[in-house]
Amino acid sequence: MTTKPSSDLTTFENPRPERDFTIRIDIPEFTCLCPMTGQPDFAKLVLEYVPDKLCVELKSLKLYMWTFRERGAFHEAVTNEILDHIVSAISPNFMRLRAEFNVRGGIYTTVIAEHRNPDWQAPAIVNLP
Repeated sequence: MTTKPSSDLTTFENPRPERDFTIRIDIPEFTCLCPMTGQPDFAKLVLEYVPDKLCVELKSLKLYMWTFRERGAFHEAVTNEILDHIVSAISPNFMRLRAEFNVRGGIYTTVIAEHRNPDWQAPAIVNLP
């Protein structure tokens, strides 16, 4: 195989830094291993962020997610680790990672972690009739 997992996240310049906009990335095939049993855990990840100066490139994000396939990780830990790593790479104004893990032993787990730049003010919500 020529493509391999990689922890390197490639970035590119925000094409419209003067405007707040939201990027939403659905990652429906995330896998890691249960640290207790070694069995695979499957999740759908939803990454939403308001970029500042940089955006994350999608192929590098895919290869980054692939690095977790053979790693044991608790749901709470892996969700926060992923958020921290992407925030470190692009320093967004706001980022939310929602990790919806498939059922395991009759229990579904959803972990939501957020980052907010303290210097950023979210725009006011506009309600249309």
